[in-house]
Amino acid sequence: MSETLRKVADSGQFQNTITLIIIFAGVLVGMETYPYMVDHYGGILHTLDFIVLGIFILEIIVKMGAEGSKPWRYFLDPWNVFDFLIVAACFLPVGAQYAMVLRLARLLRVLKLVRALPKLQILVGALLKSIPSMAYVTLLLGMMFYLYAVAAVFIFGDNDPIHFKNLQISMLSLFRAVTLEDWTDLMYIQMYGCNNYGYDGAMQLCTAPKAYPVLGALFFVSFVLLGTMIILNLFIGVIMNGMDEARAEAEDELYKSREGQAPTMEMELSGVSKQISDLQGTIERLRREAVRMENAKS
Repeated sequence: MSETLRKVADSGQFQNTITLIIIFAGVLVGMETYPYMVDHYGGILHTLDFIVLGIFILEIIVKMGAEGSKPWRYFLDPWNVFDFLIVAACFLPVGAQYAMVLRLARLLRVLKLVRALPKLQILVGALLKSIPSMAYVTLLLGMMFYLYAVAAVFIFGDNDPIHFKNLQISMLSLFRAVTLEDWTDLMYIQMYGCNNYGYDGAMQLCTAPKAYPVLGALFFVSFVLLGTMIILNLFIGVIMNGMDEARAEAEDELYKSREGQAPTMEMELSGVSKQISDLQGTIERLRREAVRMENAKS
């Protein structure tokens, strides 16, 4: 019995069916956002929703049954735990006053698509692996925000109380600038003074206008260059590095799962590519060592 369930769980048709059901479940949740659909087809939608939930429960039963006499091994896979929690969330004992919570729990079913598509698993794995490195980049970005925010309050607080009245508002305004959302308006207010730019309809707040034509431009241009062009690009670099690590781990798991099977063309090409990469690294190290020895002789 367990062998049959294992074949079913590993079959491509089963996986493709579950993927289609996940997409269908997402469509159902989206349809419930339209009052007309709920008023006229609410019963059908709820029936289909129960059917989808039943299919997801059946998926869990099949995968647990595939483990034979050790069904708890199903929970050794983090993605299986992820699927189980999403389905279990639909059985939360909430009353009518918490119907919104139940709807959100049902919406989480769409996230099962991450489990169904291996490429999305690699992407999510890359993001998770990047979190420790991103923490340091975030710390650096936070330090820069804090320094610029404090300086903005001291320099521009009197001229532009709407955006730089205090520290928290200043940091929020700088976040707007780093997203490139009308950051030039913030700069022009400081360059020309609040009485000449940006305070139309709010002149009563412009009590101490003062223009900083040079300092205002240097402040915001430097902040945007540092925050957007450099530090935020570090996030991209960290994520790309995490993507490489996640892809390498996925390939290792694939090799382990195929261990003992006849090698395919894809496996052989991947192995040759890895060997070539290692050989290139060795050649580069030897070249650097030869240059170092040559320099030492001279």
